[in-house]
Amino acid sequence: MNEIILCKYGEIALKGLNKSTFESMMVQSIKRRLRNCGQFRITKAQSTLYIEPLNEDCDVDEMVDKLSKIFGIVKICRCCILEKDMNEILTKSLGYIEDEMETARTFKVDAKRSDKKFPLKSPEICREMGGAILERFPHLKVDVHNPDVTVTVEIREQKAYVHAGQIDGAGGIPVGSSGKAMLLLSGGIDSPVAGYMMARRGAVIDAIHFEAPPYTSERAKMKVEKLAKLMTAYCGDIKFHCVPFTEIQETLRDNCPEELFTILMRRLMMEIAQRIAQAEDVQALVTGESLGQVASQTMYAMVCTDAACRMPVFRPCVGMDKSEIVEIARKINTFETSILPYEDCCTVFTPKHPKTRPTVEEVEAAQSSYDFEPLLQKAVSETQSYIIKND
Repeated sequence: MNEIILCKYGEIALKGLNKSTFESMMVQSIKRRLRNCGQFRITKAQSTLYIEPLNEDCDVDEMVDKLSKIFGIVKICRCCILEKDMNEILTKSLGYIEDEMETARTFKVDAKRSDKKFPLKSPEICREMGGAILERFPHLKVDVHNPDVTVTVEIREQKAYVHAGQIDGAGGIPVGSSGKAMLLLSGGIDSPVAGYMMARRGAVIDAIHFEAPPYTSERAKMKVEKLAKLMTAYCGDIKFHCVPFTEIQETLRDNCPEELFTILMRRLMMEIAQRIAQAEDVQALVTGESLGQVASQTMYAMVCTDAACRMPVFRPCVGMDKSEIVEIARKINTFETSILPYEDCCTVFTPKHPKTRPTVEEVEAAQSSYDFEPLLQKAVSETQSYIIKND
C-alpha cells in the first residue's frame, strides 16, 4: 500500500504575504535533511506539506525521525493513500492501522472533508469508519473525549488519507528565517539548549568554543564537537570556531584581581566572539546563561559583560530553572554528553570568592590595567574554523 507523510505547520500559516518564503525555507531544509533517505516528492496544500516516497528504497521510519527534528513542522502524520471512495477506504485502511488498533482500548474517528464534492459529510464518514473499526476490532470502545487512538480520515482534492495518531514535530519556524547567531558553546548543559532554542526561532547557528590546553584536554574539545554534532540534528550544519585561550587566561591570572577573573574572562571571550561574528556576517551572540545560577550569572555580572558588547546578546535560558534546562537537554539528546567529566576553560583558575555585584567601572578599570589587544588579535588569527555537518 502506498504511503505518504503529511507535515503540518502552525505559525507559518499566520505569516501572511511572507508565508511562501517560510514554506520555501522549510522545503529546502527538508530536502537537505532527507537527502540520504531515498527519492521523494514534496507538494504543498492547505498549510500541509505532502512528502511522498517514490520507490521502495525510501526508509520511511528514518524520514519520520528526521522530519520530527525540523523546525516549522508542528505535526507529522504517516498515512496510507487511497482513492476517494468510501468502500475502498473501509476495506483497505483497516489493515494499515491494525498495529495501533490492536494495542489500544479506546478510539474515536475524526473526519476532515476539504473536498466538498465528496458524497458523505464528515459526521457520516465518522459513523461509517467507526462501525467498520468496531466490527474489525471488537475489543475496542468509542471514547470521543480521551481516546487512546484517534483515527483520522482526510478527504482532500486529489486523494483520501487515513492515519491513526500523529507525531509531534519540533514546532518553531524554519532555520534561516531569522538571521545568524554565534553560540558560545561550552561543554556544559546550558549552551546546547540555548542554541537549540535560538534555532527553533529561525536562527542559523554558528558555534565558538574556547580551549585552554594544557589546562583543558583534547577530550574536552572532542566532547564539545560531539555536542555540536548532536545539535545539527535540529540546527543543520554548524560552522565551528575553536579559539586558543590559554595565553589570555594566564595573563588574566597574573595581572588582574582574582575576584573579577571570571567577569573579565567572559568580556574577553565576548570580544573575540564579536570579531569572528562580524567577519562571518553573524548578527548576534548567544549564551546559555541563566540568571542567578552561578556567581558569574548575576544581573550585575551580565551588565558588566554586556558593556563590552557591540551586538545583541541573546540568553534564551535566562529565566529557566536548571530542571527545565535539563529536560530540554534530555529531549535533544545532549544531556549525557554534557555531563561527561571533562573540564572546559570556564573552570580554569576559578576564583575562590568571585564578586557577585561588580560594577562596570571597576571591571573596565581592571581590564584597562593591561593591554590585551595583541593577545586578542593573536587568538582570532589562530582560531580554527570548520564545518560540523548534519549526516
